[in-house]
Amino acid sequence: MLDTATLPRPLVEGPSAWRGEDLQNRPETWTYVLSDAEIAELDAATKAVRAKGIGIADIRMADFPLPTFGKKLDELRKEVVDGRGFVLMRGLPVEGKPIAENATTFWGIGTYFGNAVSQNIRGHMLGHVRDVGVLAAENPHVRASQSRERQLFHTDGCDVVGLLCLRPAKSGGLSTIVSSMSIYNEMAKRRPDLAQRLFEPISFDRRGEIPDGKGPYYQMPVFNDHEGLLSVSFTGRNVGSVSRFPDAPPNPPEALGLFTDIAGDPALRLDMELRAGDMQFLHNHTILHDRTAYEDWPEPERKRHLLRLWIAAHEGRPLAPAFIERFGSVTVGARGGLFNKDTRFHVPLEAS
Repeated sequence: MLDTATLPRPLVEGPSAWRGEDLQNRPETWTYVLSDAEIAELDAATKAVRAKGIGIADIRMADFPLPTFGKKLDELRKEVVDGRGFVLMRGLPVEGKPIAENATTFWGIGTYFGNAVSQNIRGHMLGHVRDVGVLAAENPHVRASQSRERQLFHTDGCDVVGLLCLRPAKSGGLSTIVSSMSIYNEMAKRRPDLAQRLFEPISFDRRGEIPDGKGPYYQMPVFNDHEGLLSVSFTGRNVGSVSRFPDAPPNPPEALGLFTDIAGDPALRLDMELRAGDMQFLHNHTILHDRTAYEDWPEPERKRHLLRLWIAAHEGRPLAPAFIERFGSVTVGARGGLFNKDTRFHVPLEAS
């Protein structure tokens, strides 16, 4: 029998503490297929906003009216932020369209989830997940999303991350997600002492993306209990590379090892294949995500390509002050992202 007195906090209950083995064979419970009417509504909103000449970065929800689908998006946003923590939307026609048109539609959908924030110090408000010939395992100043290598489990520096698949890989590149609430539950039951250690600060490498007035690494807990909610912040690659700084406090290998082992447990994780036109939205505070390595097509026009949004959610949950070190702020709707005094915000339409 579980001794609840030894737990760092009560186990997480509810839809956010899901297990992959319960969902893997029931994709209809977490997949929403766009109807013809919803696609037509998105097409009309996209054409209207482009005809007005509004730049992608300036599009707000009011500029992108979706009279019927907007109500469904509000439901899906609540499911992501307050419920299961993720949704896969399927069926957006993307093939044969200019990148600017697909980016406009994706951005417009994103406005129903929240406000886009910068994904890197260069000020990219729209990200491109595409191999540009670099390896994060070899260079601490690049990301695995710029390569074909595995990403490692992580959360992004925002409330919600959205992906739109324009083209899948030749093989591999599976999206893997896991409930960080279930990771906590399992870790607390197995080794409450190690779970407790992750409620204390650990060290993270900023990997060259340093906000004004900050150092090359930062410290914060993985598990953050605040106002009755558990929120998780973790970046596997940044935890690993922080050892390159001799003055960084050493991280606890046993606690982090158990955390990542549980994250990869086939019983907990959920693997999904992203097809062209699929959109995935994840709540970073309750979900970790990863991606398997992949083999790409040799033709440039066929290479794997996803668009990405980092979003400060409408009506986001309260966050512990520790998140200020990574998010810059905990103010709902205006938190997360990466920038410094030299950052110039823009929407690139090509990967770099």
